[in-house]
Amino acid sequence: MALLLQIPLIVPPRQLGIIPSRITTLRSAPRNSNTIPSSSSLHNNRLFVSVSPTMASTTQKVLVPIANGTEPMEAVITIDVLRRAGADVTVGSVENQPRVDAAHAVNIVADALVSDYSNTVFDLIALPGGMPGATNLRDCAVLESLVKKQAADGRLYAAVCASPAVALGPWGVLKGLKATCYPSFMEQLAPTATAVESRVQVDGRVVTSRGPGTTMEFAVALVEQLYGKEKAKEVSMPLVMRSNHGDEYAITELNPVEWTFDDCPKILVPIANGTEEMEAVMIIDILRRAKANVVVASVEDKLEILASRNVKLVADVLLDEAANLSYDLIVLPGGLGGAQAFANSEKLMNLLKQQRESNRPYGAICASPALVLEPHGLLKGKKATAFPALCNKLSDQSEVENRVVVDGNLITSRGPGTTMEFALGIVEKLFGREKALELARAMLFIRP
Repeated sequence: MALLLQIPLIVPPRQLGIIPSRITTLRSAPRNSNTIPSSSSLHNNRLFVSVSPTMASTTQKVLVPIANGTEPMEAVITIDVLRRAGADVTVGSVENQPRVDAAHAVNIVADALVSDYSNTVFDLIALPGGMPGATNLRDCAVLESLVKKQAADGRLYAAVCASPAVALGPWGVLKGLKATCYPSFMEQLAPTATAVESRVQVDGRVVTSRGPGTTMEFAVALVEQLYGKEKAKEVSMPLVMRSNHGDEYAITELNPVEWTFDDCPKILVPIANGTEEMEAVMIIDILRRAKANVVVASVEDKLEILASRNVKLVADVLLDEAANLSYDLIVLPGGLGGAQAFANSEKLMNLLKQQRESNRPYGAICASPALVLEPHGLLKGKKATAFPALCNKLSDQSEVENRVVVDGNLITSRGPGTTMEFALGIVEKLFGREKALELARAMLFIRP
């Protein structure tokens, strides 16, 4: 089953956001007229640039190109975080149509074709990775021309995962620069750049990063490059990112029970207008990587929903159809509007209550534990956590500081920056710790 994402050219009025802890910054470079550094200092042979506060109010134009095979987490996280900062993000398909077939059965519909923007000037062009997505980006002549001009004009460009080695390197825009990429592409990167193993590498006007598990750090680094450190802090704090990037994650488990299933676990992920798209896509992507059977169901009266940062998601089925089946796990993404829609769905609430009564696992992240599970009695006698600003709505707040809490058949978590741990915690309960760590390393969420 495929999840369809349509990303319109709309910037949300309210922005939220976390700070990457391990970004390697090398030489400064001239910024464009909107990004004049006000001061800089040198520490341990690294140049740290502070930017004038007036930059934070300037809208920056960003292009995020996508292709068949694009890694959906990398695309959606980058788009989401940049829109939180107020950037005018355009999503362009390098294919012959706006819709692309991304990895892990996720379909993305761009605003338009990259060819429509051949004469547009962007403040940033940021390439997601994925294979063959990176190859398809590389083979787009219009995108190649745009990025080469971006580099020649001293404007910001960036790439994550396979794309630094597969696209930027062959285009010749990494010469003389330090860059990083997905580990298995480091040898391919080496002839075209100085290959380093930083989680996020900034050198001049190019920013590179390693994979899905480093993309949020990458996106916050892009916010800093566009708007300055203060804006990056403002955007990053509500994301609830962890400070020990790369370290092995841990979950808090109370009253442990075994989560069982027959053959392949069947997992229901509801979505609604206002769902947090980063959380939804990371949960779906990671659970499909683990080979779970993930069913995405809309609680609205149509398959297409408008997510919190104006990403349009098209579910596999309507909840009416999904409700005819039973599930080994039901897991709710967050987002304020999405959580409210979940809470108002009698059908979904009945499914969750049946799940609890039959001792089958269920979970929620961000706003959903506080706004969906708590009001409907689904946290009674359970320890849980939620988005920090909503934890006061939980009747039992004794475990709210933990990033992921498992209490018997219930799993809860805090926000976008805890979603990978949340999804990996689900993998751990279903398939074991070793499988979860294997995925975490493959995604570069923890060190390989």
